[in-house]
Amino acid sequence: MTKFSVAMVATVAAGLGLAVKAADADVYTVKSGDTLNNISATYSTKTSNDVSVDAIVKANDIKDSNLIYVGEQLTINTDTAVKATTPAASTNTTSEAVAPATTTPAPAKKAVAPAAATTSDSSSAKAWIANKESGGSYTATNGQYIGKYQLSSSYLNGDYSAANQEKVANNYVSSRYGSWEAAKSFWLSNGWY
Repeated sequence: MTKFSVAMVATVAAGLGLAVKAADADVYTVKSGDTLNNISATYSTKTSNDVSVDAIVKANDIKDSNLIYVGEQLTINTDTAVKATTPAASTNTTSEAVAPATTTPAPAKKAVAPAAATTSDSSSAKAWIANKESGGSYTATNGQYIGKYQLSSSYLNGDYSAANQEKVANNYVSSRYGSWEAAKSFWLSNGWY
């Protein structure tokens, strides 16, 4: 007997124009501050089933389990049974979610990281980025990019003081990535943050 994964069933069913959903699945929209661990714990408690981080990673084809995005929609399978139905044959009257065949994150989404911006890991990631960007110099310049974190002059609004650079850099990283660790991960993948 051949075993089929949820992803295989979803791909075949989608090709046939069928909707595929886990028998008990939800679509969860990632919010700022979320981690796969806290999403897993929430659903495990909510459903009395073990919804593991690995199950969420596999169901959503997540490449890096430490990096999820604000606004990203995750399919949370609370039961492993999968069934295919035609859209017209569905008798579902609840807001149960239909799993997408593929998930492509939008390019301008914000990364969410588990740690607060004041942890020692955050401090080392922040120092690492400052070293890569300017060698840690508040007076470094590169075209329109200024200071220790090489921020655009428009972000700094003409105030190039060390205190303003720190404040603006923290706000920028928090709003775009969620943490300095996530910003460092992005930098490692892209050569900039």
